[in-house]
Amino acid sequence: MIEEVNKNLFRIEIPLPHNPLKSLNSYLIKGDGRFVLIDTGMNRQECLDAMTTALKKLEVDLTKTDFFITHVHSDHLGLAATLLTPSSKIYFNEIEAKILDVPQEELNAYWQLISDKFAQFGFPAAETEGALSRHPGRRYSGNAKLPYTYVKEGDLISIGDYFLRCIETPGHSPCHCCLYDEQKKILFAGDHILFDITPNISYWVELENSLKHYLINLDRVAKMDVQLLLPGHRRLLNNHRRRIEELKAHHSERLNEIMTQLEEGEKSVYEITPFITWDIKCDSFDDLPPQQKWFAFGETLAHVLYLEAEGKIKGHAHNGKIKFSRVS
Repeated sequence: MIEEVNKNLFRIEIPLPHNPLKSLNSYLIKGDGRFVLIDTGMNRQECLDAMTTALKKLEVDLTKTDFFITHVHSDHLGLAATLLTPSSKIYFNEIEAKILDVPQEELNAYWQLISDKFAQFGFPAAETEGALSRHPGRRYSGNAKLPYTYVKEGDLISIGDYFLRCIETPGHSPCHCCLYDEQKKILFAGDHILFDITPNISYWVELENSLKHYLINLDRVAKMDVQLLLPGHRRLLNNHRRRIEELKAHHSERLNEIMTQLEEGEKSVYEITPFITWDIKCDSFDDLPPQQKWFAFGETLAHVLYLEAEGKIKGHAHNGKIKFSRVS
C-alpha cells in the first residue's frame, strides 16, 4: 500500500510475513531529481517484491536515491544492501553500524556474549539455539558491511523542501535515531513511538539501562512540537504527547508486575517473565515460539535492571546464576 501523507512524502507499507509486527512503514521523500527512503524492510523476497512494486509506481530511480536507517533491527535495515547503488548514500549511526560491520566470527562472538548474559539471568540453554535460529536479526539483516555515512545528533539531511534534523533517541536500540522537520513539525519516529503496539525495550550490550534511556527520550520528544508523527509500524495517529504518557504508564505497570512477583521471594529473570502481561496470542508462556520467549525475556531483563539501578531490588549470585529480591 502507498499513501501520500504530505506533499512529496509517501508511506510505503512493507509486509513482514509471520511476524507479530505485521508490516513496516517505509517513507519516501521526493526532492528535485533525488529521493530519500527511510527504512527498508527485511532482507527477504516478500519485502523486496513489495518495495520494488511501490518504487516503480512512484517512479523512483534508485541511482538517485539515498537511505536513512533509524536503527539496527533487520525490519528497518535488511533490504538496504539490495537497494543500494554506487551513487547512493546510506545514513546510519556509527554505534549500531559497528555492531554489524565486523567479520562473521566476531558477529558470532557477539551473539554468544548475549546468550551467556541471558543464561546468567536464567534463560535456559536448551532454548537458546531454537530462539537464535529463528531470530530475525540473524536471518534477515542482509549484508551488514555497507558504505555508511554516519549521522549523529543534530546532523541535517535536506531533500526537496524537507529539512530533517537527526535526533538520537536510544532505548529501543543503542542509538535509535529519529528525523525531525521543525518547520513542518513532522517526526519520523522509527520504533521510538508506536501507536498500536509498544516498542520492545530490551537488554543491549552497548547501552546500560536501556529502559532509563528510553523513558528520558520519551520525555524529550514530548517537548517537541509535532503535528505529524510517522511511526515505523502500524497506524499513523496524532497527539504524540498522549501516546507518550500511555507508553510511560505501560512501563510503570510492567515494573509493578515485577515488584509484585518478587513479593513471593527471590526469583531469576526467567522465573519472572511468564507472569508479565504479554500481548501475544498464546494460551501460556510455554506455548510461545522460542524467539518470542527470547524477546519477552530481554524486555523483562531490561525492566529488572532498571529496578536494580533505582535501588528497589538487588541481585544475588547463586552458582553462577543471578536471582533478584526486593530491597526492604
